[in-house]
Order: sequence, then C-alpha cells, then structure tokens
Amino acid sequence: MTETADLAIKSQVADAALVQRRRSQIVAAAVELFSEHGFYTTTIQEVARKAGVSIGLIYQYVHDKDDVLLLALLSVLDSYKREIPAALAGVSDPLTRCWVAVDAYCRVVDSRREATVLAYRSTKSLPEARRDLIKNAEIETNEFIAECLRDCVRHGLFRDVNIELATYHFVTFAHAWALKYWRIREFSTLEQYIDEGLDFLLSALLTPKGRRQYRTLRAHRNAANAGAAPRPER
Repeated sequence: MTETADLAIKSQVADAALVQRRRSQIVAAAVELFSEHGFYTTTIQEVARKAGVSIGLIYQYVHDKDDVLLLALLSVLDSYKREIPAALAGVSDPLTRCWVAVDAYCRVVDSRREATVLAYRSTKSLPEARRDLIKNAEIETNEFIAECLRDCVRHGLFRDVNIELATYHFVTFAHAWALKYWRIREFSTLEQYIDEGLDFLLSALLTPKGRRQYRTLRAHRNAANAGAAPRPER
C-alpha cells in the first residue's frame, strides 16, 4: 500500500513489507465480499475468514472496517500511479503518450473491475476526511491523463479545450468498462473497447496536424496488432 495509506491508517506491525503483504491479502478478500454483499452487511469476521486469517491478526493492521474500505479504494488508485507511468516510460511522441496512458488506465480498470465498481458504490460510506483523501488521490492520478492532453494541445495536435473536463471524459470512459462490463462484454472485447472508444474521443480533439499524425499512429498500431498474439480475455 502507499505512503498515503500509511499516513491514514495506523498499523501495530513495524515491518513495512509485511504490512503491505497482509493488507493486500485483507483487501483482496474485502473487495470480493463488499462487492458481493455490500459494505454495511459484510463483517470483519467474514473478511478474516475469506482472507484465511484470524480477526485478531486483522486488527494488527487496521483499526476497523472503515480502514479496510479505505485501503481497498486506495489500492485501485495506487494501481494507476504504478501502471500508467510504467506504460509511458520511454514514449516521447505526445499523441502516442496520450493513447498509451488511457490504454494503461483501461487495463488497470479491467484488472480491478470489482474494486472500481466498489469505489463508485461505497466511497460515500467513508467519513468526510477520508472521502477527501480519495478525491485528492483521484485528482492526482487524473493528472497523468491531463498532462498528456496538455502536451498534445501545446504541440498543436489537439484543439484548445477545457483540459479538466476532457480528462474526465477519458477517465469515465475507462471506468465504464467496469461499471457496464456485465453488458459490454457481450458485444466487445477489451481491445475493441479501447480501440473504438479512443478513436471516438481522440477524433473529437484532433487538429488537421493532429489528424495527419493520428493516421500514422493508427497505421503503426494496426501493423503491430496484426502481428501480435491475441490477449487472453478475463
């Protein structure tokens, strides 16, 4: 878990690696139970049973169920902080960076679908100070997308737009994969969802210069995808 979580949630255990490992174990069980049964009806006892640990052990790493929910929600945001910069490493072209950042965002959402839905459903269950912590963490992770959009505007590839608003168009597009997965999976793979959705969103922003570069980007991506093995569906 992150430094943010460490500041917000006290642990009785001093070993940082052990704290991270145990909290990840607890969070994995909690996300499944909270998603299936709801936050309010799920008990710490049920979380402990699902995680394969004792109730006493859980209380060495968290103080109460609110702590567990906060850790679960922060774990999703932590994934964005890790995976988006990692995907962008070594990518310099502004338009490609924009595509790669949103692609990475969607893939994190796909890998954490239950937790993404839980964030929408249960953030309001947290006390106000902790809701603010989640909001601030979200704004921080949104900046990965916002900076890519600004860079494209600076290079004349995108028209001048409200960057904050445009960022949320991309963010909600990524989240919708989890929120409406029950339906979208019936007619689209993740690859199709990302490809067609990004084509739709980017096309609304491109300048004539951007369109020329975008055609090149699409041609390179199509060539690369033609030679790539299909990704397994989850």
